[in-house]
This record gives sequence, structure tokens and C-alpha cells, in this order.
Amino acid sequence: MSSPNFIDYVKFNARSGHGGAGCLHFHREKFIQKGGPDGGDGGRGGHIILKGNSQLWTLLHLKYRKHVIADSGKGGEAANMTGADGKDEIIEVPLGTVAKNAETGEVLCEINSHDEEFILMKGGRGGKGNAFFVSSTNQAPQHAQPGERGQEAWVILELKLLADVGLVGFPNAGKSTLLSVVSAAKPKIADYAFTTLTPNLGVVSYREGLSFVMADIPGIIEGAAEGRGLGIRFLKHIERNSLLLFLIPADAKDIRQEYEILLNELRKYNPELLDKKRLLAVSKSDMLDEELRAEMARELPEGIPSLFISAVTNQGILELKDLIWKHLH
Repeated sequence: MSSPNFIDYVKFNARSGHGGAGCLHFHREKFIQKGGPDGGDGGRGGHIILKGNSQLWTLLHLKYRKHVIADSGKGGEAANMTGADGKDEIIEVPLGTVAKNAETGEVLCEINSHDEEFILMKGGRGGKGNAFFVSSTNQAPQHAQPGERGQEAWVILELKLLADVGLVGFPNAGKSTLLSVVSAAKPKIADYAFTTLTPNLGVVSYREGLSFVMADIPGIIEGAAEGRGLGIRFLKHIERNSLLLFLIPADAKDIRQEYEILLNELRKYNPELLDKKRLLAVSKSDMLDEELRAEMARELPEGIPSLFISAVTNQGILELKDLIWKHLH
């Protein structure tokens, strides 16, 4: 997933098709001058439909599409012929996409599986032709229904990445380096803060052909839940992760304090995030000797499984995969 092409928010105007008008017609042919009503019904207007596609990872294909309009149904015809339905407008979206009403903020649906469909806007119903209104007291109705108008609204689509493991940490904690080592993902890596500006996904190979998906999001800073830094924009991607892997570098001033700050930002953004399983990995541990590592281990936060790793030397990487797999299953 290349950074410039990762789009996780789009807003567009959606309008379903109008229903076709019913037909007002009476049967006429040679030797039958006063045939009965035979006006057909109008066709249904096209729906606006969201459909899940597991091959998509971004909303980029919808970035410049500001209007989504479905076709209207055709009008009914003589000889009781029903008009054709309007063509549905199908919008394919990545898994983890949430649709909201832009004006009310109401969540309309969430697409979480391949080929899952949701009718975002229903097309208008077709009007009834005059043949429908025939009764014992009215053998020649002189009216037919117009088609029902389609629905229209501004819609917001937000993508929340679906991943097994979400990397949580401050900028420059080594998250992108870890993802590049354990998967085929190639995130941008540099020795300065906020190298990662968009989320990255990687498939991590495990033993005997097994695998799990890991997500690297931009670093969180203190105050991210109030909008500081880049964190508030991407904290939503953590909501879909099964497990949170906190990454704190070995050269941090106070590992326990940094962990509490990160935990507090998640708590302020969404308290339910604290219900997720959590692991702690101390990165850049190749700079530590055995004595210093043992001393630091005594100062690590309680109640969370932890280990020391180094993505540069592959130290502890296999043990980290084992620990992640154990907690995922």
C-alpha cells in the first residue's frame, strides 16, 4: 500500500433512481373498439448498493467521485407491459468500511466480508398502471400512478483497517522497521518522527504456512485524542484490531510512563479499546547487555506480557510471533 494512495475518508452525494410512471392505456384493435385497460406498471428505480471487495485496501477509487446517481425505472407500456427497472449503482469498498449519513452522523452500515452487500439508497417504486385499478365498480379507470421519487443524501465512507495486530507507539519507536522485517510490506523508514504518514498493512508468515495481518499506524503523541499530531486521524484503525502490540524503544526515558501515556490516549479516544488484548515489545534492544536488560525487565509495566526485541538483529522476533499467535488463538 503506497502512502500517497491511501485514502480512508470520502464524502459524496448519493441519489437512487426514480420509479417509472404507470401507463394509462386501453386495449384497442380491429373489431375491439372499447377494450379494457391494459396499462402496465412502471419499473423500479435503481438502488445505490455498497459491496465488500477483499481485493481493495483503500477508498482511492472514490476520491474524485462526488456524485453517485442510479438510473431511473422506465415507464409502463400498453398490453400490461411493465417498464424496465433502473440499473443499480454498485460501489465496491474495502472490508472495514463504515457508511454514515453526513448530516446526522448516523451509522448506516459496516461492510466486513467479501461480497457483502447493503442497499444504501433504495430506488423509488414504479407507479401502477391503470390496469391495476380495475374493480367491479370501476371497469375503465382513467388514472395511473406516477413513479416514486428516489432517495438522496450526502454520505461519508470511512475505512477502518481490518488487521489481527495493531502496532501502537510513539513516533520513531521502530514500528515500520518491525513491519518491514516480519512481512513483505515496505513502509518508509527514516530516523525522524512521523516518517509514517499513512497506515501500512503487512501479512506476517508464521509456522507451517500460517499467517496473520499486522497494521502499522502513524505514531501517537500525548494529546492525540484531542487532535494533536496525526494520531486522532488514525486511532480509528486500532478499533478493528484483535490485539494491540505496544512498541516502546529501549532508549526511552521511562518505559512504564510511555506505556501509560499511550494507554491513556486510547482510553480518552475510546474506552472499549482497553478491552483488547495487549502485548508490550521493547524495541531496539540490541543496544542492551544482559545485566541492563534484566534490570529494565523489573521496571516494565505489570499485567501485560512483554519481551525484548530488535528488528535489526532479529533478536526475539520469532518469540514475538509465537507470543502473538498464542494470544490471537
